[in-house]
Amino acid sequence: MVDAMNTKPATSAIAALRRRATPRKANKYGAKAVTINGRAYRSKRELKRHTELQLLERAGLITDLRREVPFELLGSQRRDDGSVEQPVTYVADYVYRDREKGGQLVVEDVKSKATRTRDYVIKRKLMLREHGITVREIYR
Repeated sequence: MVDAMNTKPATSAIAALRRRATPRKANKYGAKAVTINGRAYRSKRELKRHTELQLLERAGLITDLRREVPFELLGSQRRDDGSVEQPVTYVADYVYRDREKGGQLVVEDVKSKATRTRDYVIKRKLMLREHGITVREIYR
């Protein structure tokens, strides 16, 4: 006879082992995620750019450095059937103020040929139209 009280912990323990043993899904663009000092970066290239921007901030050339800043491009909308269409957002890799350009807001995105997708290009164009901001693309 099987004791129902003892099967549940064993089942959850097996499920936990499976979750741990499951390999992390590879990035579809081949980028290797990096974690430094508890901060996760989507690629080594993004980490390198963040390090460069931190040095510029320490030197006083830029201010207000922020990562992963969301911008709303199209607000949510209600459909004819009453359901809600989610808003369209763009998440910039880096946003900062350039002191050499009078404190102008700079929005940067670290890109490669593979990550410069049609969706990204449309969002980049919407950033210019809706917010008057030209996204600066960083290639390495």
